[in-house]
Amino acid sequence: MTINYRVAKIADLTILLELVKEFHEKEKLAFDEQLDRDALASFLGDASLGQLWLIQQKDEVIGYIILSLGYSLEYRGRDAFLDEFYVRPKYRGQGIGTQTLTFAEETCRLLGIKALHLEVDFENPDAQRLYHRVGYQRHHRFLMTKDL
Repeated sequence: MTINYRVAKIADLTILLELVKEFHEKEKLAFDEQLDRDALASFLGDASLGQLWLIQQKDEVIGYIILSLGYSLEYRGRDAFLDEFYVRPKYRGQGIGTQTLTFAEETCRLLGIKALHLEVDFENPDAQRLYHRVGYQRHHRFLMTKDL
């Protein structure tokens, strides 16, 4: 199965919002069409923030992956966070997740990124298995967040 990755553009907002809504509903995350549209448009308009790719099989969009860029003294340079990673349910279990993570890691290496972070829901054992299988490790720390 051939999978392609295409950098998303403002013109992709309609399909992106559809995918984000699916992902957020599955993960029980808040979704507000206008707020999410604005956030996506801001992200897509500023390459210094990171990159968003559409995951495609032939010409069909089957998911997306968002890589947010940062900097870490702990890792002594650029780091990145896999902010969102979604593949539509009927395409799971076919190696697309593994292939997409490899793509993201290779892209990070080309950008000189020293560490790639991600978070996974405690109640998502399938995703946890995938991430462990390709080398992601749990920390002895918790990710903590405060909305501002």
